[in-house]
Amino acid sequence: MPQPTRKRPPLDPQLRHNRNVAIICAATFFGMVGAAYAAVPIYRAFCQATGYGGTVRRAEAAPDKQLAQQVTVSFDTNVRGVPWTFVPEQRSQTMKIGETKIAIFKATNNADHAITARALFNVAPDSAGTYFRKLQCFCFSDTTIGPHQTVEMPVLYFIDPKYAEDINTKEVTDVTLSYTFFPASDAKPGFGA
Repeated sequence: MPQPTRKRPPLDPQLRHNRNVAIICAATFFGMVGAAYAAVPIYRAFCQATGYGGTVRRAEAAPDKQLAQQVTVSFDTNVRGVPWTFVPEQRSQTMKIGETKIAIFKATNNADHAITARALFNVAPDSAGTYFRKLQCFCFSDTTIGPHQTVEMPVLYFIDPKYAEDINTKEVTDVTLSYTFFPASDAKPGFGA
């Protein structure tokens, strides 16, 4: 004999409302967590594409022209969490806009073991970061220095000639390129990569 099918009683409207609110809250929570993880690479890509916040853009080739206008680029060096001595060979360089220059930095590992670190960088004032370009830089990857070893690290760079046309930079004659070395595991690839 077939069993009679029982109908489920309808959900209480309050219970249905509570369930829907819980689903919406869970979806919002997971959406916010996903957005938080996506924010760093999206912000990094935005800064590298626009030079926002003094982020230097990587270049494939030097410009074809140089301008008579000159800019003095000063170098600032720092270390955080690594027992290194890190200094520029020159404290500043005066250059023509569009001219390619090379700056040499020296780092010495003062520890009894090899250390791997990454340099993060910034340009001040922020508006100059839009036009500061690097062709070659130690900051593009991790740097490992052996115990008590000193290494020279070059940076090949130029300032885009459009710098002289921008109302925010055309009167700016002093720019600072700043590097900070962090342990490689702590360095966030956001601004140095």
